Amino acid sequence: MAENENGQEKTEQPSAKRREEAQEKGQVAKSQELNSVAVIAGTLIVFKYMASHFGNTIKGYMGYIYSESGVFVLNKTSFMTILAMSLKTVALVLGPVLLTVLTFGVVSNVGQTGLVWADKAMKPDFSKINIFKGLKRLISTRSLVELLKGVLKITIIAFIGYSVLSKLYGTYLVMPHRTVAEIAGFLGDAIYELTFKVLLALLVMAIADFAYQRYEHEKSLKMTKDEVKDEAKQAEGDPKVKSRIKSIMRQRIMERMMSKVPEATVVVTNPTHYAVALKYEPGSKSDAPMVVAKGKNLIAQKIKEIAAEHDVPVIENKPLARSLYAMVEVDQEIPEMLYQAVAEVLSQVFQANREKFNQIQGAING
Repeated sequence: MAENENGQEKTEQPSAKRREEAQEKGQVAKSQELNSVAVIAGTLIVFKYMASHFGNTIKGYMGYIYSESGVFVLNKTSFMTILAMSLKTVALVLGPVLLTVLTFGVVSNVGQTGLVWADKAMKPDFSKINIFKGLKRLISTRSLVELLKGVLKITIIAFIGYSVLSKLYGTYLVMPHRTVAEIAGFLGDAIYELTFKVLLALLVMAIADFAYQRYEHEKSLKMTKDEVKDEAKQAEGDPKVKSRIKSIMRQRIMERMMSKVPEATVVVTNPTHYAVALKYEPGSKSDAPMVVAKGKNLIAQKIKEIAAEHDVPVIENKPLARSLYAMVEVDQEIPEMLYQAVAEVLSQVFQANREKFNQIQGAING
């Protein structure tokens, strides 16, 4: 069972966040053996189907060099001609090989891991050059597995090489009596057979290695129970911080609500337990009154205090106050069933304002 640095067993499956962090660090399940097989396969395919093209290209180049050697005069023009022809020959021979190897290598990597952009893996990590950590990696289980893989590969390649070459030993003895084309063909066939058989053997090893790498990768990503709990806390946030944030949000909502009380038309009270501030603007888009603030107990008292400071009428109506508090949220219009009761309250407000206006007007005229 895998353990972390504190000796705790990693028994839990890795979370999505854990996998994402591993990808950012470039930690993915990948087999270098599959990449090697892909490169060999690409090279083998190129030489299988383009061997004659390579031969003709080199033959033409060498023929030109030898035919011109007797009359060759070295100057700027001839030098540039030979250089251009040499570069063209190299491009025609190596270009298809390099392009195929690159393509097969990219496909092999992407096929194993998908498209991964690992920012953290690109940053320099000086801990990797730590001598003690390096020694620890040398004597790890992974290092032992890599050593066994290397020994196994060398053994398989040596065995296949011996079997192929020993089978062709009799043909070697008559090669001095064959033409250059026959020798080239024989060598090409021998190299192709040897490479193909080695490729098949390495492919089996690569598939097994990929399965092992996936197993090791999953094993390394596993988490302890404490790590799972810590990650859950981080995802949910610190309870104290969350409580503080909620407290601040409630405070801001309360301040915004209280700032609307001076704009209210009337405050309906219980009279001590509930207070609901209503705003009514005749001629507005909606003729229905709206609740701009509400509260009970201490908040209700605060609403009434602000209303008194700004000459907002406060009317006691116990049933209506309870209904408004229970049925209507702040910044919502009152329901139709409360229209009549609210209309009576507003009528009282408007009547009181009219009497007050008449008193002021009389005082002015008197």
